Amino acid sequence: MVIKTVNGNTPEIGEDCFIAENATIVGEVSMGNQCSVWFNAVLRGDVHFIKMGNKVNVQDGAVIHATYQKSPTTIGNNVSIGHNALVHGCTIKDNVLIGMGSIIMDDCIIESNSIIAAGAVLTKGTHVPEGTVFAGMPAKKIKDISPELSSGEVNRIADSYVKYSSWFKEE
Repeated sequence: MVIKTVNGNTPEIGEDCFIAENATIVGEVSMGNQCSVWFNAVLRGDVHFIKMGNKVNVQDGAVIHATYQKSPTTIGNNVSIGHNALVHGCTIKDNVLIGMGSIIMDDCIIESNSIIAAGAVLTKGTHVPEGTVFAGMPAKKIKDISPELSSGEVNRIADSYVKYSSWFKEE
């Protein structure tokens, strides 16, 4: 793994976290407890900060970055960032699933209990209301989330990644 100080900013990693051997975390990055950063994921806090809550998983090949002196990236608790997603200079609240291969651009706000579908592209400044599913290119609301879907999928995936990461910590 590459964990590197940039301009005096050293990544801060919470307790009980898993960082894959080839993940890269640089600069002003802080993450809470029970987080995981998977293979080939990159968290680049060189131009602005990246702040992550507890139980956030950044899956294989995902990239989290920000915009210089303008748009930091803030991620709440219980968030799953799917494989090969790009999260850039935005705010993601609690209990959110960011689907595989999706792109979240600068100044987007994704409210709690929401799902961004695989392959969705949220253009600059998109606001995702709480409890909705956004999909497409550019992404638009396709439906409201039932409480069952929210607790079922969003929590299931976040909890699964805590379990998966424990397999790697044992070795």
